[in-house]
Amino acid sequence: MRRYRVVIVSITPEIALEGSRIFAGGLGVLEGDKLYGAGDMGLDYVALSLFYRHGYVSISFQGLQPSLGPERQEKSFLEKLTPEEEFVVTLKGNEVIVRPWVYRYKTAKAVLFEAVCPQWARKLTERVYLEDGMEETFLKYALLAKAASHYIRNVIGLENISVVDLEESYTALILNTLDLADRARIIIHTPGPWGHPGFPGEFIAREFGLFLGDYVSLSEYALSRLKSAIVVSKKQEDVVGKIFPAHAGKFRGITNGIYLPRWMHPELYKAWRQGVFQREILVKARSESRGRLLSLIRSVKSNVNADGRIIVAWTRRLARYKRPYFAARFIEENPDVNAFFILAGKPHPRDNDGLGYLKKFRELDLKLANTVYLQDYNIETARLIAQGSDLWLFTPFSGWEACGTSFMKAQVNGVPVLSSRDGGALEIIEDGVTGWLFGQDLRDFTNIYTDPRAGEIDEREYQEFRNKLLWIIDMYQSDPEKYLEISMNAWMKTPGKVDIAGVLKKYYFETTT
Repeated sequence: MRRYRVVIVSITPEIALEGSRIFAGGLGVLEGDKLYGAGDMGLDYVALSLFYRHGYVSISFQGLQPSLGPERQEKSFLEKLTPEEEFVVTLKGNEVIVRPWVYRYKTAKAVLFEAVCPQWARKLTERVYLEDGMEETFLKYALLAKAASHYIRNVIGLENISVVDLEESYTALILNTLDLADRARIIIHTPGPWGHPGFPGEFIAREFGLFLGDYVSLSEYALSRLKSAIVVSKKQEDVVGKIFPAHAGKFRGITNGIYLPRWMHPELYKAWRQGVFQREILVKARSESRGRLLSLIRSVKSNVNADGRIIVAWTRRLARYKRPYFAARFIEENPDVNAFFILAGKPHPRDNDGLGYLKKFRELDLKLANTVYLQDYNIETARLIAQGSDLWLFTPFSGWEACGTSFMKAQVNGVPVLSSRDGGALEIIEDGVTGWLFGQDLRDFTNIYTDPRAGEIDEREYQEFRNKLLWIIDMYQSDPEKYLEISMNAWMKTPGKVDIAGVLKKYYFETTT
């Protein structure tokens, strides 16, 4: 007789666990933070994802020419995984052997499904978000759906589950294998088209025995099947509601957060927990963090010129809507400005825009002593930059950033942020108090690829961004007391707003009115 328990399940395409290389960006990091937060709260929490043997992207260069290859999993992470009993699912009419690998943190765990054989199926769990064609993409997420369904039925027990969160639309394929209408929600993490895939109906009919139409948009399908949906900032209630107007009433905004022990300097976290906010604590922690960050930088670039300068960081996934070209243009137009710039982030190997930004960042790194591009960007590096820089740049095109959490990681460490008016920044950053805002708060989803207004908006907002950034750099030197005041405010005011524990309480213990 199975013992009754209340289990929370999150099905996600990626998850960033400490030391792992099984994620590509913000969604994975968020899902990792949620798992650690759930473990600390004592929740019976299970994240179901895929085990990507070769991770996402490892970058190397021959001069300016980048090479994007597979990542190597760290032995220390692999040693934390425990295999469970293998099982069989059917794909393309063939039996596929699946091995679950389990990562545990207190009462929470991640179950990572690996396709063992046949060989063609093994390829499905090789790399994050890298597939050869639409059918292979579909099969990857059909595998996740079928493996998750098997695990829920045979290991957790559907009757024991209180809620199933479907992270992004790719995971909605599980609705064809289990009746989850009374307990599942779809969580929409981006308004961008890549987050709302569709597939030929014949693919779904072949794998799940249901013909849902000639072409099926998974977002529309999930929203039509489920009673509720979550978007990850308040602003996205407006933006996503306009993208899916027939379902606008289903969306509830729950703004993302971060797992504070993972991202805050230990002394700053300890002092925040105790309610002790002293300048000396912040200054000491920031100085220590800056030293560690400069050690990392000097290990990859010898001619660094950062002494006494403000360290400005732009570190995001290299995608057009995040506007990496704002940072690159500013650096190029202001080569003698009294600042040191850290650039980091990876593009998708098939994103031509992202590859172009990568080459530009590399070019600036090679040309300028006050700029470094950190190509080995991972959780550990991101943590060092968030703790050790002096100013964080957050520049998405308004309406496109679902939430963003990188700016949160900076601010909880007393690093102010210069941000466009988008995503969760509108709720977290107090302009002129804990950081600075620029640009318009656009609530209509402007197509940055085809709408000529996008270029006009870009130019107008770049000029405001440039002027504010020059002013902040000057203020850092000429009025250090003012800078320290903003830094103190960011440290004192931000953690309570972004603590992942508060996010999880809204997800699982608050009811909508």
